[in-house]
Amino acid sequence: MALLGTLLKKGIRLRESLEQEYSNPAELQKQELKKLLIQARNTAFGKKHRFDLILKEFKKPNKDFYRAFSSVVPTYNYEKIYNEWWYRLKAGEKDITWPGAIRYFALTSGTSGASSKYIPITQDMVKAIRKTGVRQILSLSKYDLPDSLFTKGILMLGGSTDLDFNGTFFSGDLSGITTGRLPVWFQQFYKPGKAISKNKDWGEKIEQIVEIAPKWDIGIIVGVPAWLQILLEKIVEKYQVKTIHDIWPNLMIFVHGGVSFEPYKKGFEQLLAKPLIYMETYLASEGFLAFQALPNRRTMRLVLNNGIFYEFVPFNEENFDENGELKEGAKTFKIDEVEEGVDYALLISTCAGAWRYQIGDMIRFESKSESEILITGRTKHFLSMCGEHLSMDNMNRAIELVAEEMNLNIREFTVLGLPHGSLFRHHWFVGTDDKVKPEDLMGRIDAYLKELNDDYITERKHALKKVDCTVVSPKIFYDWMRAQGKEGGQNKFPRVLKGDKMEDWLLHLKNNQINL
Repeated sequence: MALLGTLLKKGIRLRESLEQEYSNPAELQKQELKKLLIQARNTAFGKKHRFDLILKEFKKPNKDFYRAFSSVVPTYNYEKIYNEWWYRLKAGEKDITWPGAIRYFALTSGTSGASSKYIPITQDMVKAIRKTGVRQILSLSKYDLPDSLFTKGILMLGGSTDLDFNGTFFSGDLSGITTGRLPVWFQQFYKPGKAISKNKDWGEKIEQIVEIAPKWDIGIIVGVPAWLQILLEKIVEKYQVKTIHDIWPNLMIFVHGGVSFEPYKKGFEQLLAKPLIYMETYLASEGFLAFQALPNRRTMRLVLNNGIFYEFVPFNEENFDENGELKEGAKTFKIDEVEEGVDYALLISTCAGAWRYQIGDMIRFESKSESEILITGRTKHFLSMCGEHLSMDNMNRAIELVAEEMNLNIREFTVLGLPHGSLFRHHWFVGTDDKVKPEDLMGRIDAYLKELNDDYITERKHALKKVDCTVVSPKIFYDWMRAQGKEGGQNKFPRVLKGDKMEDWLLHLKNNQINL
């Protein structure tokens, strides 16, 4: 068991995992917030918001610490925190929202806004991500796996480790930043290796991996489902084999994140000779928030004691406007105040200098006592033009059910909300190379959405008068991503397109002679 043995020899233990497993979630989070405030108390942000006074409330036995924190520190979205604070980090200023200068910025995929965002990455955050990654590896001991698996290679398909440098800071994909700083003990397992990982040309990088693939003995693959599926297809095609297991017979685990895997699962499994263990992660540019800790569960466990303090905002009309923007005075809750089965938007404060920051994701607690969650969507990747409240979770589930029922390999999809006279319509774009009539496909999607969402079925009788579907080749989706500069790595196709992104997509379709 080379990998696990190496971890243990290096003195890496399960202490943090055991601490969370046997401790009160609220107490862990209280201590985490306290640590963050102590570390940042002498920054410009900490001084302005009187972290020293907030910290005094932690001595009291009641909940005044949270009231003091949430009443003094405002909530932030990216634009607000960047314009007030983070722009100074890019200029090289020190001790702004976190101690020291920031030398690394993760570029997000920019699916919600018009352009990429620069998220600060501190040394403390890199260490926190690494520690959570080790905890996930150690969780494999709970699976019934052969010892030989832990001697195999781990293929991590991410962004380039050759980061851009402007004279003050480095920038690139989070995966490129963290992969370029892997500990020495891990490098013997890591593929595709340093040379290929530096390549900024995504297409060329894929071809390099395809060429060398038969020389590796891969046991674990890590990455975004869409891009890994493309890679595996190219390997299978190149070597004229039936499945990827003809090349990598010991492949057993797929660690994925960033997007729901269920819509991809059917097509992905056509590339396999035997089932894989699927492990989901919640690794965002802002931090490593959760991972699947137990076998045979769809949920992930929030990491409560590693550099992140969470707040939860019920995703409803009281707290959010029709564009998914947080309203002034929105109600926020600590982890001990949440309820199971409710969709919450996340606010996080982190060891990278994010404070009460809207990460843009929605989660739902499946088990409050174990802090087990599901990601249910994005606050801006939903459709509610007339009260239909269609979530990403609804869309993913409908596509999954339709693909299974109609035996379709659906690779990508997105939805537009459009006017229809004085009322409204939805237009679906579904990426598949399988033969299917758009009207039949739309009929089944519509039927499943009516089963999944009571508000949707109500509005289909009233204001949502029409639903359309256009079936296109998945290549159209990937070409658009390439044109947007979002090919590969951590980039995902947005499930709902609005504003400028929607206009760019419609122009892309027109240029490809696809009539709506």
